[in-house]
Amino acid sequence: MPTSWEKNMFPRDFAWGAGTAAYQIEGGWQADGKGPSIWDTFCLEKGRVFGEQNGDEACNSYELWEKDLECIQQLGLTHYRLSFSWARLLPDGTTRHVNQKGVQYYNKVIDDLLACDVSPMVTLYHFDLPQALQDQGGWKSAGTATLFNDYAKFCFQTFGDRVKLWITVNEPYVCAKLGHEDGLHAPGIKEPGVAAYLVGHNMLRAHAMAWHSYNSFYRTKQKGAVSLAINSDWLEASVAGCAEDVAATERQLAFTLGWFAWPVFVTGDYPKIMRSAIDAQSEKFGRSGGSRLPSFSKDEPAVLGTADFFALNYYTSRKVEAGGGCGEVLSMKSDRDARDVLDPSWPICGVSWLAVVPHGLRKLLKYIKDTFNNPAVYITENGFSQVGQLQIEDVQRSEFYKDTILEVAKAIQEDGVNVRGYFAWSLLDNFEWADGFSVRFGLFHVDFADARRGRTIYRSGREYAKIISKFQCGQSK
Repeated sequence: MPTSWEKNMFPRDFAWGAGTAAYQIEGGWQADGKGPSIWDTFCLEKGRVFGEQNGDEACNSYELWEKDLECIQQLGLTHYRLSFSWARLLPDGTTRHVNQKGVQYYNKVIDDLLACDVSPMVTLYHFDLPQALQDQGGWKSAGTATLFNDYAKFCFQTFGDRVKLWITVNEPYVCAKLGHEDGLHAPGIKEPGVAAYLVGHNMLRAHAMAWHSYNSFYRTKQKGAVSLAINSDWLEASVAGCAEDVAATERQLAFTLGWFAWPVFVTGDYPKIMRSAIDAQSEKFGRSGGSRLPSFSKDEPAVLGTADFFALNYYTSRKVEAGGGCGEVLSMKSDRDARDVLDPSWPICGVSWLAVVPHGLRKLLKYIKDTFNNPAVYITENGFSQVGQLQIEDVQRSEFYKDTILEVAKAIQEDGVNVRGYFAWSLLDNFEWADGFSVRFGLFHVDFADARRGRTIYRSGREYAKIISKFQCGQSK
């Protein structure tokens, strides 16, 4: 069992990366013809975001891209994950009007990366729907999937000669639940037990359409790969021998990881345990009119098989116990009837939900291998947050990255998981959604109090660079 760094722990072509997202770093919210997104609108509403903060300027990466590139080079990354702003490229969300300034910006980013021997991984949708499409129903509208497919085809056509790794939708679970069940993320909708399932369904439809478009029209020439980024905690029963807790854990996995992975990798449909739980609750509350969990149409492109790799965002782990689903209204919480609990032995980093459990990632990777037919896996997000007083010498985060990457090595060497890459979240401290700038995940600190937005490498960034250097030494990128 590897307990320290050894040669050949990672494949020669392993992707060493870091990630960002357009709204979180770019700024330039009105610059050069960009249209508004739902996060531009959401941040204008009082009480939505910590300190009434917003991403109007963020890291100002729209103007300071060269500074970001210097950070990427300083780390020695082989890959960089970024997202396109749909509203920067297509201000009204449709291909009727293309913003050439946006095209020029992303062309420069991609070309600069490649000139530095860094491969881009591009996410098409990272939470920031054009407001024009939200005004027409947003992700609750079936037509948004078709418009997303048009946007995806535009991006494949425009950038696909150079981009070989694509993510269609980032964390559809978060978009659906936080944006449409809890109302904590844009667009701030609270329609418990209904809207999230519809939104998740339309996002899967959008992903499937885009994958089939790539497969039919671009793959042969461009030779790229397409997937969607699925977030999941590692979950295990609170009491290992308790049948109720074991069943609750299975339900919780079905409602999180399984919701999006099962249709894509296993059956082309949602987990049976998920649908049966939802329908049982509907019956209990006397709701009629069909299942709240939509069904896939045979007249549309099949969702099964629409991922060329498994893109996993992992941050933490939870114990699960039965219960927690009681209530007087339908909701996702009552549907799953399971409660997450923290193991008191797990340290917390920064935000209250983020328990530090590196070995949970290894367990989750093994689960993915065994459950989803041993796919190639890219860990597309994983990170450690900092709050309160700034600590450039972030010893805990440095140790976190060492411990976590060692667990990834064990998954590869001992469990036989086909892990192809690891992307730290995030390259930069950035606008962390409803937490604003109060939570810092960066390998580089950004001084948001300074108009120049200076970047300073954290100790964890230096340590990550050392790890990359160790395994890249003597290898071609």
